[in-house]
Amino acid sequence: MKHEGAVRSAVLLSSWRDTPTRQAIVDFVDRAVQEGGAQYVPPSERIAVFDNDGTLWCEKPMPAELGFILQRLAEMAEQDPALRTRQPWQAARDKDYAWLGGVITRHYHGDDRDVKVLLGGMLQAFAAMSVDTYAELADRFFLTTRHPTLGRLLQDCTYLPMVELLHYLESYGFTTYIASGGDRDFMRPITEEIYGIPAERIIGTSAGLRYQDDDTGGSVVYQAEMDTFDDGPMKPVRIWSRVGRRPVVAAGNSNGDIPMLRYAGRPQRPGLRLLILHDDDEREFSYTSGAETSLEQARAQHWTVVSIKNDWATVFADEASGTVRGG
Repeated sequence: MKHEGAVRSAVLLSSWRDTPTRQAIVDFVDRAVQEGGAQYVPPSERIAVFDNDGTLWCEKPMPAELGFILQRLAEMAEQDPALRTRQPWQAARDKDYAWLGGVITRHYHGDDRDVKVLLGGMLQAFAAMSVDTYAELADRFFLTTRHPTLGRLLQDCTYLPMVELLHYLESYGFTTYIASGGDRDFMRPITEEIYGIPAERIIGTSAGLRYQDDDTGGSVVYQAEMDTFDDGPMKPVRIWSRVGRRPVVAAGNSNGDIPMLRYAGRPQRPGLRLLILHDDDEREFSYTSGAETSLEQARAQHWTVVSIKNDWATVFADEASGTVRGG
């Protein structure tokens, strides 16, 4: 069994360097699937939850969905001059990435004033749009838009080692979910293609919805009001409400992921808690802003910190093939 596990991990985790971090993942999975073992987890309880922005794909200089939202806000500002001096339309029109990036950082430090401003603009931007139209626009944006600094398409900005980890866990009977502060419906059109995770296993921030009847069977459309902001303490609540089970694996990268990471496992069944550390400014970005408290918790609680610089031999899939698409 151990030999089989070593071979499987060598193949499925080939972008991970042979470090104590990788070994901690392999050892946890070995214990979890060993029938009769003290830490055996039945297949039905092998639940793994992952944050998305900064955990599964690149979030700097701002999350991909913000670029999508900005595009729509900028269009609105062009049509209505009165919006050009109001946030977030002003930042969208001026491509003020500093303001937008600061919104997220301030949120992770407990200041949500600008988050509320940004969410208010987002809700107005897509009010009355059908979920089908939104999905088509989001899918097209993700597949055709380039990252502003990395010189690759957004679809190539997923972290290869994390995609490998998803597949590795699934090969042992784990069911993987995304639990993100990002917009659920922005992620849904592309998560099955890039991660292998279907739309029904995406948990995220969501706007209010209503059914609008018509002669063709009707549509579900967005309302200009928030349903759920899926971050911080809401993550465990949403995970339980959607899954009905406590996860045994959780991965995140920021202060907003702390409750989800703490929620993984329990005293009689230890969990695997992974915190992604962005410390590679050559291949990606180096930053800890918005993750300071989570790093402190990781040290105090002995969570597994994943160093992009030291633990990943490859960051993006197109690096492995020697090409950068969209550059």
